[in-house]
Amino acid sequence: MEHGLVVVEHTDEHRDLLQEAAANAAGTNGELLLLALVDEAEYEDEVDTLDSIGNIENVSYSEGTILEAAEQDVTDLATEVISDDFNVEWEVLVSVVDEDERARAVVRAGAENDCDHAYILGRHRSPTGKAIFGDFAQRVILNFDGYVTVSTE
Repeated sequence: MEHGLVVVEHTDEHRDLLQEAAANAAGTNGELLLLALVDEAEYEDEVDTLDSIGNIENVSYSEGTILEAAEQDVTDLATEVISDDFNVEWEVLVSVVDEDERARAVVRAGAENDCDHAYILGRHRSPTGKAIFGDFAQRVILNFDGYVTVSTE
């Protein structure tokens, strides 16, 4: 693996996934791109909240504040997990996406950054659930141009 893409949130399961990706990257002298996917609906709600707070405090908050917070959250996690135990170069990318576009965002980020391996967290779903709601992991597996490691919650 030269360039790995890890979809990261600040959960114990994602911490374990990041640790596995870092161990693989360290063993192959690879680099990691840590992708934080911010849900578009939540992002818009947070923008509205910041606008309200800003009006009360007579302060202007930019929409970038939310993205900076997401980036800092992933940076803190990566510093804790990667920097202590592994000598791996990494960078953070934050993307605001609609729930239905998460898999496309992963595939696109992988292609744009020449990633040859993706690490994602999948959910246990029934076949009916996959058929009705789609399956993030399945979409990434089918469309990512490289290896995909899926860990389940």
